Amino acid sequence: MDERMRRWRLVLGGGDADGTGFGLQGADAKMDGALAALYDGQGGRGGGPDGRGDGQGSRAGGLGASAPRVARWLGDVRTYFPSTVVQVMQKDAIERLNLTRLLLEPEMLEAVEPDVHLVGTLLALNRVMPEQARESARAVVRAVVAELERRLAQKTRAAVTGALDRSARTHRPKRVADIDWNRTIRANLKNYLPERNTVVPSRLVGYARRQRAVQREVVLCVDQSGSMAASVVYSSVFGAVLASMRSLRTSIVVFDTAVVDLTDQLHDPVELLFGTQLGGGTDINRAIAYCQGLITRPSDSIFVLISDLYEGGIRQEMLRRVAAMTQAGIQVIVLLALSDEGAPFYDHENAAALAAMGVPAFACTPDAFPDLMAAAIERRDIAQWAERHVGARS
Repeated sequence: MDERMRRWRLVLGGGDADGTGFGLQGADAKMDGALAALYDGQGGRGGGPDGRGDGQGSRAGGLGASAPRVARWLGDVRTYFPSTVVQVMQKDAIERLNLTRLLLEPEMLEAVEPDVHLVGTLLALNRVMPEQARESARAVVRAVVAELERRLAQKTRAAVTGALDRSARTHRPKRVADIDWNRTIRANLKNYLPERNTVVPSRLVGYARRQRAVQREVVLCVDQSGSMAASVVYSSVFGAVLASMRSLRTSIVVFDTAVVDLTDQLHDPVELLFGTQLGGGTDINRAIAYCQGLITRPSDSIFVLISDLYEGGIRQEMLRRVAAMTQAGIQVIVLLALSDEGAPFYDHENAAALAAMGVPAFACTPDAFPDLMAAAIERRDIAQWAERHVGARS
């Protein structure tokens, strides 16, 4: 019973209104104080700026405006909460308490828990970041990129390599593992033996093991408006992984109202990220026009536009360019977001217009992206893939 009341006390925050009458001591009181410093200051329950509860009454709220105080709070949060919770609380602190400017101070950057959202915030501050904070910021970005590569790189390489191997057919597979049994059975139905209830294949259909020459061109075209911060981070990591594969020729282009080709930075996703500039307007049409010039083998090319589709350029021209790309044989994919959060805000009219020409627009999680690339390489129906995996949005 005490454990249950303890949990309710931590959730409700103490004071006359919580109804528990339960006091907190020791580590629980410090945990409660860390929560109060972030969440009670916005709710009108008041309190001092030190963010410490008394264990009995209402929680005190507020972080104040000093970097040392916030850094101490971050240390408490990391002590008492798991990493996933720390990341949520950091994001809430930046948004609710307007702590963005404090991230320009090295002391703060050394105290934070690195995560994708924090990287997005740092990239948005890149142009105003003082030199003494820049190396600390790079360390944060480097830690997040390393973790994402650890999580996603092998899965991406395996999915893409398998898709490239499967995309070539042969009637003389060299290994049993290379036989495509579904196609083999369909090709040999005439050899069905009812008495044995089996098919005797007279010819095999299998997968050819291709040479590791360039088989596909991949162009990632990434909207760097402020709402796309997490997508920019994930796109940079995936771009670097794809660029490391000799069977692909990978380019990455970021855009707002201007277009910047960052392909020469793909060997170092940290440098690539610091080459972006989050915020500003959006000219999708101009970005697509540039990317069209990068594609030399349309029938072997995959163009991935990652954008919320709010077009500040010429809308009809943008749609005409996408139509021309599909007619030329380019596999066009439009992702409203490449992140774990989905796509809460996007231009529904443009998404519907793209869907009408056979180019569905949908949000994709980073974990699903490797399989999406495999589907594109094998030229599977992307609309059907999206319905099965993420739910197409149009």
